[in-house]
Amino acid sequence: MAGKQSSQDEQITKYAPLVKRIAYHMMARLPASVEVDDLIQVGLIGLMDAVGRFDGTQGAQFESYATQRIRGAMLDELREADWLPRHVRQKSRQIESAIHKLEQRNGRAPSEQEISAELGLAIDQYQSMLGDVKCSQLLYYEDFSDEDSASFLERYLVDGASDPLAVLEDDGFRDSLIAAIHHLPERERSMMGMYYEQDMNLKEIGAVLGVSESRVCQLHSQAVARLRAQLKIWKD
Repeated sequence: MAGKQSSQDEQITKYAPLVKRIAYHMMARLPASVEVDDLIQVGLIGLMDAVGRFDGTQGAQFESYATQRIRGAMLDELREADWLPRHVRQKSRQIESAIHKLEQRNGRAPSEQEISAELGLAIDQYQSMLGDVKCSQLLYYEDFSDEDSASFLERYLVDGASDPLAVLEDDGFRDSLIAAIHHLPERERSMMGMYYEQDMNLKEIGAVLGVSESRVCQLHSQAVARLRAQLKIWKD
C-alpha cells in the first residue's frame, strides 16, 4: 500500500507542471477576474483524480488521460463560477453580428477597419473591445437556448433532442467549422493553427508574427468572432 502511495505521489510531482501549463494556456481566453492560481488548484485535484483512476492496462497514455481530467476539472470550476459576464458576452455578439452583416453584404471576410466602422468605433476602440472579449469561445452552450434561461449544459438536458453536444458532434457541424477556418484571413488562420494545433503560447505566437502578446489576443478574439459568424446557422 505504501509503495502504491509513493508511486502516485511521484506521478503527481512529475505531472504538476502539466497542470500549470494547461492553466496558463486556458487563461489566454479568460477574463482578468479569473485567478490562475484557482485554476491550478482545481487542476491539481483533477490530476490527483487521474492518478487514482488511471488503468494502464487499457492501453491509454497517462498524460493524455490526465490532460482530459485536468481540463475537465478546470472547466467544471469555471462553469460553476459562471465566469463569463453578461456584458462581455454582449460585446462578443456585437462583433459577431457586425462580421456576419459585412460578410453577407460583401461576400468576403471583412477587414478590421470595416468591422470597426460597422460598429461605429475608431480602430483603437475596436481593438480594445477585442481585448475585452478575449474569453470568447467558438460556441457557448448558452447559444442553444434563450438568452434569459439557465446558464449551463446540465440545465438544458431535458431530453435527448435538446443536447447541444449532439450538434457539436454532428459531421455537418465539423465540416462547417473546417470550412470556416479555411475562410479566415491568412494571418488569423496561421495564428489559430499555432495556438490550437502546435500548442504555442501568446508570446511565442507574437514572436513569429512580429506583434505583441496583446495583439495576438486581439487577433484570436477576432478570429473566434469570424468563426462564430460563419457557424451562425447552427445556433439559429
